[in-house]
Amino acid sequence: MGSQRTLVIACGALAREINQLKKINGWEHLELTCIDAALHFHPEKIAAQLRARIHENRDRYRDIYIAYAECGTRGEIDKIIEEEGIERLPGAHCYQFFAGEESFAQMSEDEPGTFYLTDFLVRHFERLVVRSLGLDRHPELRDAYFGNYTRLIYLSQTSDEALVLAAMEAAKFLGLAFVQVHTGYGDLEHSLRRKFDGLKDGEKDSHLLA
Repeated sequence: MGSQRTLVIACGALAREINQLKKINGWEHLELTCIDAALHFHPEKIAAQLRARIHENRDRYRDIYIAYAECGTRGEIDKIIEEEGIERLPGAHCYQFFAGEESFAQMSEDEPGTFYLTDFLVRHFERLVVRSLGLDRHPELRDAYFGNYTRLIYLSQTSDEALVLAAMEAAKFLGLAFVQVHTGYGDLEHSLRRKFDGLKDGEKDSHLLA
């Protein structure tokens, strides 16, 4: 028989945000385990990792929630949550649920050649973008990877001047125009509060973060 606690299995890119939301909302019954965010470069591996974590923990918790969007898995995450009878975050990816579905769709329509960063990706830009793509060793590859992009939009979750400056440097490094759109925690917060506080659709979040 599992405990009265809920396990959230999350992408490592959301760990800081979920822990902050846990703190400000007093979700003492929530426990968090994360899967390496670098798997977004290998989305075909995400589903197997999720299924393994679910099976390892099924009997230890009252409930399990998946803090992943679709994340390029071609429906594999949705297949798992249907088979296992659990829920996940809504949307296609973290950019969409941070910005909101309508706002993200408008940004994408306005300029399809947009590269997006979140707080997490700004903090780990060197590791997850520069080194992962080999741009530190082969800077000439930049235009091959980013030649069809025209701008970088930094979807900021917090008001941190150091992160804004780092995002501007990332845009300069990639040769892209820079735009900042402050989203707060967007639909990530709303979805988790619906899950853990019983917030109904249409009700206003009381802890939106600056």
